[in-house]
Amino acid sequence: MSHATRRRIAATGAAALGLALTATACGGSGSGSSGKQELKGQSVTVAGVWTGVEQKNFKKVLDAFSEKTGAKVNFISTGDNVSTVIGSKIEGGNAPDVVMVPQPGVLKEFAGKGWLQPLSANVYEKAGIHFAPVWRDYGTVNGKYYGLYFKASNKSTVWYSPDAFTQAGVEPPKTYDAMLKAGKTVSDSGLPAFSVAGEDGWTLTDWFENVYLSQAGPENYDKLAERKIPWTHPTVVKALTTLGELFKDKNLVAGGSSGALRTDFPESVEQVFGNDPKAGMVYEGDFVGGIVSGEFKKKVGEDAKFFPFPAVKGGKTPVVGGGDAAAVLKAGKNREAAQKLVEFMATPEAAEVWAKAGGFTSPNESLNPDAYQDDASRKSAQALVKAGDSVRFDLSDLAPAAFGGTKGAGEWKLLQDFLRDPSDPEGTARKLEAAAAKAYKDTQD
Repeated sequence: MSHATRRRIAATGAAALGLALTATACGGSGSGSSGKQELKGQSVTVAGVWTGVEQKNFKKVLDAFSEKTGAKVNFISTGDNVSTVIGSKIEGGNAPDVVMVPQPGVLKEFAGKGWLQPLSANVYEKAGIHFAPVWRDYGTVNGKYYGLYFKASNKSTVWYSPDAFTQAGVEPPKTYDAMLKAGKTVSDSGLPAFSVAGEDGWTLTDWFENVYLSQAGPENYDKLAERKIPWTHPTVVKALTTLGELFKDKNLVAGGSSGALRTDFPESVEQVFGNDPKAGMVYEGDFVGGIVSGEFKKKVGEDAKFFPFPAVKGGKTPVVGGGDAAAVLKAGKNREAAQKLVEFMATPEAAEVWAKAGGFTSPNESLNPDAYQDDASRKSAQALVKAGDSVRFDLSDLAPAAFGGTKGAGEWKLLQDFLRDPSDPEGTARKLEAAAAKAYKDTQD
């Protein structure tokens, strides 16, 4: 499970930006999904991180476009190394036409290198109709719209075993303090509360982001993402302190901190939903449901349920999202057909194909919720869509990879160190700031 398969515009600002983007966008008029086989005989190549079931289900979307337009669509998997693979393909003269970009930081990198063609006015218009402005904003670099967010994830879901909750006599909590209290009751009934995937540093960044977004609020979240406040800011220290309340309690974390640091993400899900349960809850995104049903053959909504990541100490319920954006490469051989494909992906029709196949969340507000296979998927998707402009993209995905996305370095390592010893939030904040300052400086040099 790739971590990658992980802002904000005021209404007046969105309108003004819309005019600017429409003026600068490339592409003409006319629908790319007219059903008139207008692209018969043409071919489009799409690259993305997906393998296995995800790739199979995405190909159903591409097949629907083929059936509608007559275009032949090929898919190539880049694996997690999107930037390296796409760079080498451009250099070799065999660039794909469309690339599914897994992080805003990577989209910004591609745009900065001059690799991307702005999306057409038609795509921009459809995105305005079907998506909250925040998603269009995440696809925008320096005033130009480059990325249409097709697949998203709700990373504010806490998954639990209904059996464990029933045995402990607890209900899904509404606040962070109530979650810790429920966790202690679960623990008292004989099962540690949380399985924490500390071996995978990215899961710890997601823990921090949910606590921080709820406790510090969206404005401070944006400021931290944009380096307008440092990681030594009191709001960061406060969030680390709050997170430390969970990390330091051996009764709440299965195996204690040392056990958590030996647990990777798939194992953390198995510890709750496998045949030998070792915890009652596991926090991670809506993609947990796919592992539960696919790997452990459990029924989501019956054997596995989730509740929204609860509000922290008076804050609002957070909604942290991730996602993959469709972008058109300048070096592709069929940019016109590529724009038509992205235009199709902006429609609820395209989103419905994957929603029906399962393992998918769409930020498309026009998608009928009934398209989702089960109530759990529906609830998760609706929470993401209803959050509108208050949803915030995964903070570590917005940062340079050296800080927010590298194993054994930056935020991942420092939060692992904090899990090991959460006694000094101020010291951890200073280390985070030093690592962030270096990573951001290196990207500007």
